[in-house]
Amino acid sequence: MSLTHSAYEKLRANLLTGRLQPGERLKINDLCSELSVSLSAVREALSRLTSEGLVVAEPHRGFFAAPVSGPDLQDLTEARIEIESLCLRQAIATGGIEWETAIVGSHHQLSRTPEPTPNDPRRRNNSDAWVAAHAAFHHALVSACRNVWLLRLRDMLYAQSERYRHLSEAFSDTARDVESEHRNIKDAVLARDADRACALMASHFRLTAHLLLNGRLAPAINSSDEEAPARPKSGGKRRQPAAP
Repeated sequence: MSLTHSAYEKLRANLLTGRLQPGERLKINDLCSELSVSLSAVREALSRLTSEGLVVAEPHRGFFAAPVSGPDLQDLTEARIEIESLCLRQAIATGGIEWETAIVGSHHQLSRTPEPTPNDPRRRNNSDAWVAAHAAFHHALVSACRNVWLLRLRDMLYAQSERYRHLSEAFSDTARDVESEHRNIKDAVLARDADRACALMASHFRLTAHLLLNGRLAPAINSSDEEAPARPKSGGKRRQPAAP
Protein backbone atom coordinates (compact mmCIF):
# COMPACT_ATOMS: atom_id res chain seq x y z
CA MET A 1 0.00 0.00 0.00
CA SER A 2 1.42 3.41 -0.97
CA LEU A 3 1.81 6.15 1.63
CA THR A 4 -0.69 8.28 -0.25
CA HIS A 5 -3.29 5.52 -0.23
CA SER A 6 -2.61 4.83 3.43
CA ALA A 7 -3.13 8.51 4.26
CA TYR A 8 -6.31 8.54 2.21
CA GLU A 9 -7.73 5.46 3.96
CA LYS A 10 -6.93 6.77 7.45
CA LEU A 11 -8.36 10.23 6.75
CA ARG A 12 -11.46 8.76 5.13
CA ALA A 13 -12.07 6.49 8.13
CA ASN A 14 -11.66 9.43 10.52
CA LEU A 15 -14.13 11.51 8.50
CA LEU A 16 -16.73 8.74 8.21
CA THR A 17 -16.64 7.84 11.89
CA GLY A 18 -16.73 11.42 13.14
CA ARG A 19 -13.26 11.43 14.66
CA LEU A 20 -12.76 14.43 12.40
CA GLN A 21 -15.82 16.55 13.13
CA PRO A 22 -17.89 18.35 10.46
CA GLY A 23 -16.40 21.76 9.74
CA GLU A 24 -13.09 20.93 11.44
CA ARG A 25 -10.10 22.53 9.77
CA LEU A 26 -7.66 19.97 8.36
CA LYS A 27 -4.18 21.39 8.84
CA ILE A 28 -1.83 19.76 6.38
CA ASN A 29 1.30 20.00 8.53
CA ASP A 30 -0.49 18.46 11.50
CA LEU A 31 -1.81 15.65 9.32
CA CYS A 32 1.68 14.96 7.97
CA SER A 33 2.96 14.50 11.53
CA GLU A 34 -0.03 12.48 12.65
CA LEU A 35 0.04 10.13 9.66
CA SER A 36 3.83 10.10 9.23
CA VAL A 37 3.62 10.88 5.52
CA SER A 38 4.86 13.61 3.22
CA LEU A 39 3.16 16.87 2.36
CA SER A 40 2.42 15.67 -1.16
CA ALA A 41 0.79 12.47 0.12
CA VAL A 42 -1.56 14.43 2.39
CA ARG A 43 -2.42 16.92 -0.34
CA GLU A 44 -3.23 14.14 -2.79
CA ALA A 45 -5.35 12.34 -0.19
CA LEU A 46 -7.25 15.55 0.61
CA SER A 47 -7.79 16.22 -3.08
CA ARG A 48 -9.31 12.76 -3.54
CA LEU A 49 -11.53 13.20 -0.47
CA THR A 50 -12.66 16.56 -1.79
CA SER A 51 -13.83 14.90 -5.01
CA GLU A 52 -15.83 12.45 -2.87
CA GLY A 53 -17.54 15.25 -0.97
CA LEU A 54 -15.99 14.37 2.39
CA VAL A 55 -13.68 17.39 2.42
CA VAL A 56 -14.29 20.99 1.37
CA ALA A 57 -11.48 23.12 -0.08
CA GLU A 58 -11.83 26.85 0.66
CA PRO A 59 -9.70 29.32 -1.35
CA HIS A 60 -7.10 31.02 0.88
CA ARG A 61 -8.40 29.09 3.92
CA GLY A 62 -7.46 25.49 3.32
CA PHE A 63 -9.29 22.20 3.79
CA PHE A 64 -12.20 21.41 6.11
CA ALA A 65 -14.17 18.29 6.97
CA ALA A 66 -17.39 18.63 5.01
CA PRO A 67 -20.23 20.15 7.04
CA VAL A 68 -23.54 18.42 7.70
CA SER A 69 -27.06 19.79 7.58
CA GLY A 70 -30.67 18.70 7.69
CA PRO A 71 -31.35 19.61 4.03
CA ASP A 72 -28.18 17.79 2.95
CA LEU A 73 -29.24 14.63 4.78
CA GLN A 74 -32.68 14.80 3.18
CA ASP A 75 -31.18 15.29 -0.29
CA LEU A 76 -28.69 12.51 0.37
CA THR A 77 -31.45 10.13 1.47
CA GLU A 78 -33.59 10.77 -1.62
CA ALA A 79 -30.58 10.41 -3.94
CA ARG A 80 -29.66 7.19 -2.21
CA ILE A 81 -33.18 5.83 -2.64
CA GLU A 82 -33.10 6.55 -6.37
CA ILE A 83 -29.71 4.94 -6.99
CA GLU A 84 -30.25 2.01 -4.61
CA SER A 85 -33.59 1.23 -6.26
CA LEU A 86 -31.97 1.09 -9.70
CA CYS A 87 -29.25 -1.22 -8.40
CA LEU A 88 -31.75 -3.40 -6.54
CA ARG A 89 -34.05 -3.81 -9.54
CA GLN A 90 -31.14 -4.86 -11.74
CA ALA A 91 -29.89 -7.27 -9.09
CA ILE A 92 -33.33 -8.87 -8.75
CA ALA A 93 -33.57 -9.23 -12.52
CA THR A 94 -30.16 -10.84 -12.99
CA GLY A 95 -29.15 -12.40 -9.67
CA GLY A 96 -28.70 -16.16 -9.42
CA ILE A 97 -28.32 -18.75 -6.68
CA GLU A 98 -24.93 -17.41 -5.52
CA TRP A 99 -26.46 -13.96 -5.09
CA GLU A 100 -29.37 -15.40 -3.13
CA THR A 101 -26.97 -17.38 -0.95
CA ALA A 102 -24.92 -14.26 -0.20
CA ILE A 103 -28.07 -12.41 0.86
CA VAL A 104 -29.21 -15.20 3.17
CA GLY A 105 -25.73 -15.53 4.69
CA SER A 106 -25.19 -11.82 5.25
CA HIS A 107 -28.66 -11.44 6.74
CA HIS A 108 -27.99 -14.31 9.13
CA GLN A 109 -24.72 -12.67 10.18
CA LEU A 110 -26.44 -9.33 10.73
CA SER A 111 -29.32 -10.84 12.70
CA ARG A 112 -26.85 -12.58 15.03
CA THR A 113 -24.69 -9.49 15.61
CA PRO A 114 -25.73 -7.38 18.62
CA GLU A 115 -26.95 -3.96 17.59
CA PRO A 116 -25.10 -1.13 19.39
CA THR A 117 -26.87 0.30 22.44
CA PRO A 118 -26.01 3.57 24.22
CA ASN A 119 -25.58 2.01 27.69
CA ASP A 120 -23.49 -1.00 26.70
CA PRO A 121 -19.90 -0.67 28.02
CA ARG A 122 -18.76 -2.68 24.97
CA ARG A 123 -20.60 -0.30 22.64
CA ARG A 124 -17.57 0.53 20.50
CA ASN A 125 -16.78 -3.12 19.67
CA ASN A 126 -20.44 -3.97 19.16
CA SER A 127 -20.84 -0.96 16.93
CA ASP A 128 -17.87 -1.91 14.74
CA ALA A 129 -19.14 -5.46 14.30
CA TRP A 130 -22.72 -4.40 13.62
CA VAL A 131 -21.74 -1.65 11.20
CA ALA A 132 -19.62 -4.14 9.22
CA ALA A 133 -22.43 -6.73 9.16
CA HIS A 134 -24.96 -4.07 8.19
CA ALA A 135 -22.79 -2.86 5.32
CA ALA A 136 -22.25 -6.44 4.10
CA PHE A 137 -26.00 -7.14 4.07
CA HIS A 138 -26.90 -4.01 2.11
CA HIS A 139 -24.05 -4.68 -0.32
CA ALA A 140 -25.19 -8.27 -0.85
CA LEU A 141 -28.67 -7.08 -1.83
CA VAL A 142 -27.37 -5.13 -4.83
CA SER A 143 -24.26 -7.17 -5.62
CA ALA A 144 -25.81 -8.81 -8.71
CA CYS A 145 -26.29 -5.42 -10.37
CA ARG A 146 -24.10 -5.36 -13.49
CA ASN A 147 -23.85 -1.60 -13.89
CA VAL A 148 -20.49 -0.69 -12.38
CA TRP A 149 -21.20 3.05 -12.40
CA LEU A 150 -24.46 2.65 -10.51
CA LEU A 151 -22.65 0.56 -7.90
CA ARG A 152 -19.92 3.18 -7.54
CA LEU A 153 -22.50 5.90 -6.96
CA ARG A 154 -24.34 3.64 -4.56
CA ASP A 155 -21.18 3.02 -2.52
CA MET A 156 -20.42 6.74 -2.35
CA LEU A 157 -23.91 7.55 -1.10
CA TYR A 158 -23.78 4.72 1.42
CA ALA A 159 -20.52 6.04 2.86
CA GLN A 160 -21.99 9.51 3.29
CA SER A 161 -25.08 8.13 5.01
CA GLU A 162 -22.87 6.18 7.43
CA ARG A 163 -21.08 9.43 8.28
CA TYR A 164 -24.38 10.89 9.42
CA ARG A 165 -25.17 7.73 11.39
CA HIS A 166 -21.88 7.91 13.30
CA LEU A 167 -22.64 11.48 14.36
CA SER A 168 -25.68 10.30 16.32
CA GLU A 169 -24.57 8.33 19.37
CA ALA A 170 -28.16 7.85 20.47
CA PHE A 171 -29.33 6.31 17.22
CA SER A 172 -30.32 3.02 18.87
CA ASP A 173 -32.22 4.41 21.86
CA THR A 174 -35.35 4.99 19.77
CA ALA A 175 -37.92 2.22 19.55
CA ARG A 176 -37.47 0.60 16.16
CA ASP A 177 -37.57 -2.96 14.92
CA VAL A 178 -34.58 -2.82 12.57
CA GLU A 179 -34.35 -6.60 12.46
CA SER A 180 -37.88 -6.85 11.03
CA GLU A 181 -37.12 -4.11 8.51
CA HIS A 182 -34.09 -6.02 7.24
CA ARG A 183 -35.92 -9.35 7.22
CA ASN A 184 -38.83 -7.91 5.22
CA ILE A 185 -36.47 -6.39 2.66
CA LYS A 186 -34.63 -9.70 2.36
CA ASP A 187 -37.85 -11.66 1.89
CA ALA A 188 -39.15 -9.29 -0.79
CA VAL A 189 -35.84 -9.43 -2.68
CA LEU A 190 -35.67 -13.24 -2.59
CA ALA A 191 -39.31 -13.37 -3.73
CA ARG A 192 -38.20 -11.24 -6.73
CA ASP A 193 -40.83 -8.63 -5.84
CA ALA A 194 -38.91 -5.57 -7.02
CA ASP A 195 -41.67 -3.04 -6.33
CA ARG A 196 -42.15 -4.18 -2.74
CA ALA A 197 -38.41 -4.49 -2.12
CA CYS A 198 -37.75 -0.95 -3.35
CA ALA A 199 -40.67 0.46 -1.35
CA LEU A 200 -39.42 -1.24 1.83
CA MET A 201 -35.89 -0.02 1.16
CA ALA A 202 -37.10 3.56 0.68
CA SER A 203 -39.08 3.41 3.92
CA HIS A 204 -36.02 1.98 5.71
CA PHE A 205 -33.77 4.83 4.53
CA ARG A 206 -36.31 7.57 5.24
CA LEU A 207 -36.97 6.32 8.75
CA THR A 208 -33.24 6.34 9.46
CA ALA A 209 -32.99 9.96 8.26
CA HIS A 210 -36.05 10.94 10.29
CA LEU A 211 -34.60 9.45 13.48
CA LEU A 212 -31.24 11.10 12.89
CA LEU A 213 -32.80 14.50 12.27
CA ASN A 214 -34.95 14.24 15.40
CA GLY A 215 -32.32 12.70 17.68
CA ARG A 216 -29.03 13.96 19.04
CA LEU A 217 -27.81 14.62 15.52
CA ALA A 218 -29.70 17.93 15.54
CA PRO A 219 -27.07 19.74 17.70
CA ALA A 220 -24.29 18.47 15.43
CA ILE A 221 -26.14 19.79 12.39
CA ASN A 222 -26.78 23.16 14.00
CA SER A 223 -23.17 23.46 15.16
CA SER A 224 -21.84 22.55 11.73
CA ASP A 225 -24.16 25.03 10.01
CA GLU A 226 -22.97 27.86 12.27
CA GLU A 227 -19.23 27.19 12.23
CA ALA A 228 -18.32 25.45 8.98
CA PRO A 229 -17.80 26.80 5.48
CA ALA A 230 -20.73 26.21 3.18
CA ARG A 231 -20.58 23.60 0.48
CA PRO A 232 -20.02 24.98 -3.01
CA LYS A 233 -23.21 25.77 -4.92
CA SER A 234 -23.70 25.59 -8.66
CA GLY A 235 -25.86 27.78 -10.85
CA GLY A 236 -28.26 28.81 -8.10
CA LYS A 237 -29.89 25.40 -8.18
CA ARG A 238 -30.84 23.42 -5.11
CA ARG A 239 -27.73 22.13 -3.40
CA GLN A 240 -26.99 18.55 -4.29
CA PRO A 241 -25.90 15.90 -1.80
CA ALA A 242 -22.19 15.70 -1.26
CA ALA A 243 -22.36 12.01 -1.72
CA PRO A 244 -24.66 5.81 3.80
